[in-house]
Amino acid sequence: MEELQQALSAMGEAKFRAAQIYDWLHRCGVREFSRMSNLPKALRERLDSEYMITVMEPAEIYVSRIDGTRKYVFALSDGNAIEAVLMRYKHGNSVCISSQVGCRMGCRFCASTLDGCVRDLSAAEMLAEVYRIGEDTGERVSNVVLMGSGEPMDNYDEVCRFLRMITDERGLHISARNITVSTCGIPDRIRQLAGEGLPVTLALSLHAPTQEKREEIMPAAKVWHLPEVLAACRYYYERTGRRLSFEYSVVKGVNDTRDNAAALADLLNREGFGGSDRRKGGREGMCHVNLIPVNPIEEREYESPDRRTVEAFQQVLIQNGINATIRREMGRDISSACGQLRRRYIRA
Repeated sequence: MEELQQALSAMGEAKFRAAQIYDWLHRCGVREFSRMSNLPKALRERLDSEYMITVMEPAEIYVSRIDGTRKYVFALSDGNAIEAVLMRYKHGNSVCISSQVGCRMGCRFCASTLDGCVRDLSAAEMLAEVYRIGEDTGERVSNVVLMGSGEPMDNYDEVCRFLRMITDERGLHISARNITVSTCGIPDRIRQLAGEGLPVTLALSLHAPTQEKREEIMPAAKVWHLPEVLAACRYYYERTGRRLSFEYSVVKGVNDTRDNAAALADLLNREGFGGSDRRKGGREGMCHVNLIPVNPIEEREYESPDRRTVEAFQQVLIQNGINATIRREMGRDISSACGQLRRRYIRA
């Protein structure tokens, strides 16, 4: 809003015009300045000649026959493409969006990173993902997850700008508590986010109980070591009071054994994140472990374990005082693992 006010002031226009334009863009979702009917015609024409509205057009939409999950491939103005997903839950519609075209973090289970990072998305492009999905379904988006293609902390400034705008009461006004930002673990950025006054949920891509195993799965772990990453997460919790989510992709024969689960529980308890068994007088704990059976991609050898193995892993965590759930698998029949549809679209 402040930037818009400055731009309108430089044009010699009244300050209240900024609020009108902001409302058209972020509440009404208009795509053309000509539709802003309460603006003078001369201003609409000037805006049209000097500015552009970022519009996200779906090139492909896939709908799961299993659970109604909708996956979008958005074609960008520069010829690139990204993905976003709409998932319907009892508590509301959740949208998972991308923050970059591709990703440079190299996680071995993720298709988004196979071609590296092409570029960052702007805050406008991230907003457009949410706006277009809401427009397509005609339903309100109540939850947003930055867990699609890209590492949000690697595009920090634009992600924070997006977060401030998506939570702005003059726009969609989605509660910060209904927004999750996922990261592979960049300690300096995690600490910085803790001071932004944005009480979003932080989700750490953990995926392994030891530094060595984590480096095997996530090459970025060679740069940002587990002790400093967990220390930054603890700092985030202390500054914001927001319980952390630890994402753990369970891979057959790689990190799925009971010993792996015991090592993970030991790590989290040792670092002070445990204590979920309130029946025994314990506190709820700072974290929640989200177990995700890996969604196989054709370019990697990783396979998903059977359900019984994942449930056994979960029980070891719970028995050791760690709150853990198994993520409901959604949209598997439409290649919903990050980056799969984008790569297929680009190849085609």
